[in-house]
This record gives sequence, C-alpha cells and structure tokens, in this order.
Amino acid sequence: MAGPVVWAIVISFSNSALTGRFAKDPEWVGLDNYTRLLADPAFPLSLLLTIAFVIGSAIIGQNLLGLGLALLFGRVNRTTRALVSTAVVAAWVLPEIVAAFAAYAYFADDGTLNQLLAGLGIDGPNWLFEYPMLAVVLANVWRGTAFSMLVYEAALGDVPPEISEAATVDGASGMQRLVWVTLPMIRGAIATNLMLITLQTLAVFTLIWVMTKGGPGVASTTLPIFAYQEAFKFQAIGYGSAIAVVMIVIGAAFSIAYIRALRPEAQR
Repeated sequence: MAGPVVWAIVISFSNSALTGRFAKDPEWVGLDNYTRLLADPAFPLSLLLTIAFVIGSAIIGQNLLGLGLALLFGRVNRTTRALVSTAVVAAWVLPEIVAAFAAYAYFADDGTLNQLLAGLGIDGPNWLFEYPMLAVVLANVWRGTAFSMLVYEAALGDVPPEISEAATVDGASGMQRLVWVTLPMIRGAIATNLMLITLQTLAVFTLIWVMTKGGPGVASTTLPIFAYQEAFKFQAIGYGSAIAVVMIVIGAAFSIAYIRALRPEAQR
C-alpha cells in the first residue's frame, strides 16, 4: 500500500504527463502543481462537492439509516427482518459498475423514478441534470447502507439487555435509553463505522462517473473525478497526482478525528 502512495506523492512534484516529452523525461517542478491547484477555480467547488458528498451520503445517510435499520430489527419479526436485510444487502453485494448502471437507470430522465412519479400524475425533473449531487448522494446511500447496518446490528447485539431493562425500570423513555444507554455503549462501533464509510465514500469514482461523469459542467465533479480528468483526459499526471495527494490528506484528517474519538473507549 505504501508504494503507490509514496510514488503518487513524488510524481505530484513533477510535470509528468501521459504522453509527449514529459511522459518519458518528467521534470521536478517543486510545489508548482500545488500552487496551480490552489489557483484553479475548479478546485474549491470540487472540494466543497466532495465534502458535501461525504457528509450527505456517508456521515448522515449511510450512518443514520444503518443505525435506524439495526434498531428496527430489534422490534420486528424474523420474516420482516429477513426481507429488509436481503433488500438492503443486495445493493451492497452488487458489483460497483452494475450498481452504478442501476442507479443511472433509476434517476435518468425517462428512468424508473420518473415513471413512478408519472403514474401518480407528477412530472418529475431530469434528476441527473437538475439535481446531480442529490442523485449521486441518494445512490451512494442506497449502495452503502448495508455495511453500516451490519456493523450496528453486531454492536447492538453485544449490549447487555439487563442494562436497558434497568433504565426502563428507572423510568427512562425509549429515546432516553437510546441516547444515554445504547449509543454510549456502542461508541466504539460508531467511530469505527464512520471512519470506514468516510474513507470509502471519499474514494467513490465509478458511481459518479457512470451516473453524471461529473456533470453537467462541473456540478458533480468531486475530487476523484477531478483527479481522473486532469490525469487522463488532459494527460497531466503530475497535476492529477497532486489532487490525489490532497484526497489522502483529507482522508487522514477524518481518520485522525475518528481515532481520537476512539481513544476514551480504548482507555476504559
């Protein structure tokens, strides 16, 4: 794992290209790629879209929906639990390219969603053109919620039932038991899950590329799309690697925050 990361960092300080003279003999340019990146008007938008995508589809979407489903499974019968689990996990086990095409077919202008809305007498918008980020966020939530659901289902299974029963006897409501008993006891699982799904979502490429290719314009160009376009469409490998290094730094920042959240749990 370290080899490609180190190599990407080294290349980011060069003008390495996919074709031409600098493909064979790249030159050391120091911080030029990074100063160019900071001056690039497309970078702030791409960074903002990436953060919004991670927060919307991972930290809020997958995390909360996965926790909600895991809590729900403790209150429903086995048949309902099996049906819901199968439906949710099916999206997760699909190959990423297949899931991406399925999401595209669902949100396309003449896709499944608009056909369902038409059956209700509603003229649906062109989701991939008018609301591209909303479409890819929802698609990624659908694709990845199963992981969070399984993590929280396992964590909740380790919570001693007598503790919750004691809180009930003391007069705690369902919400109070969740906030003051259940969530603190699965704090480690929450931090671990958030770290994993954040890093997974930060690197999502295929889903967005198949659905929107970063468009329309740059309306859904997250950092992985931005890096790919610069490195392979415009053949600037060094510049694209600089964008990739920024992604590594962002992922490291999230990881450090989550690891620090885990420390009090580890010391107990």
